[in-house]
Amino acid sequence: MTPIVTFIGWHDSGKTTLASQVVSHLKTMGYRVAVIKSSKESGVVFDTPGTDTAKHTMAGADSVMFVGPDKMVLQAANDNLPLLALAYRYFPDVDIVIGEGFKDARKVAKIEVLRDRERMLRKKVNGVVAVATDLEDVEGENVFRLDQSLELAQFLEKRFLLGHRNGQERTILFINGRRIPLKNFVQEVLASTVHGFVGSLKCADQIEEIDIRIRLPKA
Repeated sequence: MTPIVTFIGWHDSGKTTLASQVVSHLKTMGYRVAVIKSSKESGVVFDTPGTDTAKHTMAGADSVMFVGPDKMVLQAANDNLPLLALAYRYFPDVDIVIGEGFKDARKVAKIEVLRDRERMLRKKVNGVVAVATDLEDVEGENVFRLDQSLELAQFLEKRFLLGHRNGQERTILFINGRRIPLKNFVQEVLASTVHGFVGSLKCADQIEEIDIRIRLPKA
């Protein structure tokens, strides 16, 4: 399972600055990193008026993807998927997903960026594994200063990444956007069964990963 860590904090707390520094350190360490940013602002512009992608959007397309020589940009309607589902759907091939926001995301580790002691979030949300702050005498384990982005990246590496590649789950199941935990033997049975069916199609010389999406008829 790809580890997901999101940076939380109030507006102007410095989440983006610290998260981007941590991402830079993780990339230098050799990891593949994806970022998902949450925003409460509507009407954020993703493309420039007059471009082809803008024309498709204006025409009513539900999703528009731009593919260039160096990058792809996807603009899609918000299906209100939880952070876990977004990460696994769009970034299955990275080593870690860094989020910004998503303070109410369940079963997701969080780094709180703290500027105001009276507005501490770790007392109100679950999953806070570390705090980054320049305030004095903030109690708890894993407290970092705001200028310790490298130390924070090393903390994430030690806690979430070392040994992770050798311990990835074989089968991951989502139903209606919610991840369903599977015991090891169920993972093995599902993986072996699907692999057997796909292998019989002789559609590929070497199969390394299989993605299946099943849409059931409405009752």
